[in-house]
Amino acid sequence: MSRDMETIQEFYGSVLGWTFRSGAPEEGFCVAFADGAPVAGIGAVAHTYQMAVSWTPYFAVENADAAAARIRERSATVAVGPINFGKGRAALAADPDGAVFGIWQGQLPHWSVGRGSAPAWLELRTRDTFAAAIFYAGVLNWASEGEGGCDVVYKGDQVIVRAESVEVAGISGGAVEAAPDPHVRPRWHVYFKVADVEEAVRAARAAGGTVTQSPHASRLGKEATLRDPDGGLFTVLAT
Repeated sequence: MSRDMETIQEFYGSVLGWTFRSGAPEEGFCVAFADGAPVAGIGAVAHTYQMAVSWTPYFAVENADAAAARIRERSATVAVGPINFGKGRAALAADPDGAVFGIWQGQLPHWSVGRGSAPAWLELRTRDTFAAAIFYAGVLNWASEGEGGCDVVYKGDQVIVRAESVEVAGISGGAVEAAPDPHVRPRWHVYFKVADVEEAVRAARAAGGTVTQSPHASRLGKEATLRDPDGGLFTVLAT
């Protein structure tokens, strides 16, 4: 969700090498491509709908209306939808702790997180790791044996979600209730692949972004956390 489509396209084009394909002008939406494959969507709707500028993961579901019902049953919020969007059906929701996420029923790209041009990693930073894992497993049918199911396992102090043996997401506890710092409020955080973290940091600064966490080594690889000119946080990762 962005306020200024033109500035944001220039920024992510410089930092991540993305190209863009716009939808209809009235939609205020474009799709970002990396190596010819769709990798993300950018919607210039944050100002119109008084929404926070942020990256939001959308999880594939078989039936968006049924998934929305499961969200409500678990004392969480469906803020928008489900609505028809393009060739699919989508909804925007918040889990019981307030972390925002989306669900999507429809055509999918030919990748999943951690593979190809897709985002490298998703991380939920929340208050109660175990409760969050139970919520998402119930809503998204994680830990199921059917097609599209994921393995959910504990690794240290994290819950790790694996799809076809590839680690795609982590859930970590410790966020502070009602804290004003966006780093500790419950939220999903996205990691994008880069070949060179330092080069991505230099490009981000030159394009009007800021560095909130300098390049450093982590268990995932070398990473740095950046803020785009609109205020959206994300991490670049080189493995």
